[in-house]
Amino acid sequence: MEKEKTLSKASQSETKFASVQDYKIAYRSIGDGLPIILCNRFRGNLDDWDPAFLDALAKKYRVITFNHKGLASSTGTPHETILGFGKDAIDLADALKIDKFILGGWSLGGWAAQVITTEFPNRITHTILIGTKPPGKVNHNLEEIFIKTAYIPDYTLEHETILFFEPTSEISRNAAVESHKRIQERENKDPKVRAELWEHYSKSHDDYINDPYNTREKLMKTNVPILIISANHEVCFPPENWFELNQKLPTATLITIAQTGHGPQHQYPEMIARYIDNFIESN
Repeated sequence: MEKEKTLSKASQSETKFASVQDYKIAYRSIGDGLPIILCNRFRGNLDDWDPAFLDALAKKYRVITFNHKGLASSTGTPHETILGFGKDAIDLADALKIDKFILGGWSLGGWAAQVITTEFPNRITHTILIGTKPPGKVNHNLEEIFIKTAYIPDYTLEHETILFFEPTSEISRNAAVESHKRIQERENKDPKVRAELWEHYSKSHDDYINDPYNTREKLMKTNVPILIISANHEVCFPPENWFELNQKLPTATLITIAQTGHGPQHQYPEMIARYIDNFIESN
């Protein structure tokens, strides 16, 4: 007899709301232990994290995902600065009475994580950056196919493969299928980020490029341990931008994964979770 399929903790986790001033931040929390707060990507909502990755982290940590202010199921007016996006993680931690925490960020969420790491270093024990780029101007830009695909209203598996995996690799294409299935397991879906709100991401991008917070320089002096996870073919944020900074970042460890794209934690959820755990344990 075929065994009944058991949904993951992440797929069944309850959406809760934390009150911050006059708006609410939607979040989910699974696991126990040191808290990890994860900042999401462009257009990402609570459902866009691979549940296998969250479950793997939750074996040892309290894993908290959330929607930024005014996006998806969070209320209020969305931010227009990357500091604002990042401050959501601090505000959520305050609402949940969390003093210090591990801060993670994927893609645009990685920008927010870097700014918060340097603006609130006393709150952050470790920083985990996945598929992202350094602040300020960079020499290696995203590929045109990413722009063409990222703004398509509704992603299919084909679009997800282009955006988050390595289409030329059979290993990565197969992983995209499995990740897509896991993400679709959830029954009560979070609202998507409406297209008319995407401009807020663009404004925060300009803010990040201009770097009014001097984050780039502050990263070169930080004491916070930073793990950077990238891919050999990053269609969005090439790891070469990190290679050029690597010797100037005193606390950074850089990992690049072969036959992988912009979402390595979706292709190798358990392996990436182990890398993160080993880094935290060692620093």
